[in-house]
Amino acid sequence: MTKRHRILIVGPNYAPEPIGVGPCTTGMAETLAQAGYEVRVVCGVPSYPHWKVTSRYQRLRIWRTVENGVRVIRLPYYVPSVPTTIRRVVHLLSFAVLALLIVGVLMVRRRPDAMVAIIPSALAAAGASICAKLFRLPLWVHVQDLEAEMAIATGQIGRSLWVKGLAQAVQRLALRGDRVSSISPAMCRHLAMARASPQGIVEFPNWARPDVTPIERPSSYRVEWQIERPFVALYSGNIAAKQGVEIIAQAARLLAHRDDLMFVICGDGPRRQELVDSIGDCDNVRFFDLQPAERLGDLLGLATIHLLPQIAGVADLVLPSKLPNMLASGRPVVATVAPHTDLGRELSDCGLIVPPHDAPAFADAIIRLIEDVPLRARLGENAQERAAARWNKQAILEGFERELSAVVTGHDLSPGTHRIGQKGWRAGA
Repeated sequence: MTKRHRILIVGPNYAPEPIGVGPCTTGMAETLAQAGYEVRVVCGVPSYPHWKVTSRYQRLRIWRTVENGVRVIRLPYYVPSVPTTIRRVVHLLSFAVLALLIVGVLMVRRRPDAMVAIIPSALAAAGASICAKLFRLPLWVHVQDLEAEMAIATGQIGRSLWVKGLAQAVQRLALRGDRVSSISPAMCRHLAMARASPQGIVEFPNWARPDVTPIERPSSYRVEWQIERPFVALYSGNIAAKQGVEIIAQAARLLAHRDDLMFVICGDGPRRQELVDSIGDCDNVRFFDLQPAERLGDLLGLATIHLLPQIAGVADLVLPSKLPNMLASGRPVVATVAPHTDLGRELSDCGLIVPPHDAPAFADAIIRLIEDVPLRARLGENAQERAAARWNKQAILEGFERELSAVVTGHDLSPGTHRIGQKGWRAGA
């Protein structure tokens, strides 16, 4: 680059949040900084998935730091301890208002060459869209979560037509970017319908961490957590409504007679205590907090089988960010999803899929993989190979940097719908 382009990224989630959108936005920003861009990030204070601001950032102030070459501005927005629907709206609105004020100041003091808005939050992305229009800046909108559709599918919005209409209107405003991307083909198709055109839409998937690889030795967590049973069914990540985690409790009860199997649930979120209360009397289930990111490979290597529950109706509204790392660990997955969905196709030959909310089928799939050693080994090898081919971090982020550079300079090399980081992808695949 002959000019050091200035990029402003706006989104509530960023490091040190350990899971979800935060690590993805962080990887995006740090890749651009390493490529020579001047990068600023406007984000919230870290609070996900615990719904509690980490102790370092609990003072009511704006935090400014430089992290791995990225200038980070963290805003003290409202974080509810119990994220009800109304409190979630206030949570996202408070970030959007603060972010809009900061972005306005940055436009005057250090005007960027382009903006990248992350959804969630659609409210903040809508504000970024307005600013980009006013200041005639290129805007890239990256959709990690179809907020309106997800809120409707999980019942968070309720049946009010005007509330649904308002949520969809905000999302339409947020999607007015020069480039719009999302993390799966189905989500890209949703965006194409929302924008009435597939032009300018790209699939920008999440990626597997390079340090997550299959381990042949016993995981260090076996000794640390005193897990003596030979087989482990592992769920790791956020524990919220869209995950449908109650099926794990149901399966654990159905398999309580198996003294060779331990269910390990490692994570946090608004439904964790509810899950603990529902299964606290079972001796084949253990709960643990989220573990450090640098130990993720060892944690995922603890699994004999990964568990990936999803409720009906959300499989094509989100592709779990944990999936690439699960595959990279070389362990098969049992998921509750329909075969015709993106997630179902992604798991073909990498695991077993059963209908959502069918606990007996979920339990039977777990036992099948435990008892069929050749099948388990084959699916695990396929999973690791698929992660290497489709979820390579370097290829995906280098592809994003090239695309963003073309948008910034006005030399859009690929206006049609395609997948970043892999050749041969086609719309609707």
